[in-house]
Amino acid sequence: MKWTGKHDSAALAGRLRRQLKGRRAVSEKKMFGGVCFLLRNNMLCGAGRNGFMFRVGKEQDAMASRRKGARPVRMRGRRLSGFFWVDPDVCDARSLKAWLKLAQSYVAPLPAKRK
Repeated sequence: MKWTGKHDSAALAGRLRRQLKGRRAVSEKKMFGGVCFLLRNNMLCGAGRNGFMFRVGKEQDAMASRRKGARPVRMRGRRLSGFFWVDPDVCDARSLKAWLKLAQSYVAPLPAKRK
């Protein structure tokens, strides 16, 4: 899979924002050169020039890696286990909803973080 790295992070954030509308305890924060969405101050997902980012946890890492358009997040040459970039070109509304559900299943049970 070839990644262009030229996605419009504002447009991608808008897609996530529409899917997350009405959910309680969700906030936004600028991070990683894009926008991250937090659930009770724990990172849930985000949007940047690399596409969508989802936090699914180490336990779901192998399963998430087999999903269409997914690749592990790497920062400073190191793989962040449990975090995935998803190519927005292959992520329709149904797929986006499924990624959010997967991320929420990991993040929702985490204790709330203080700001």
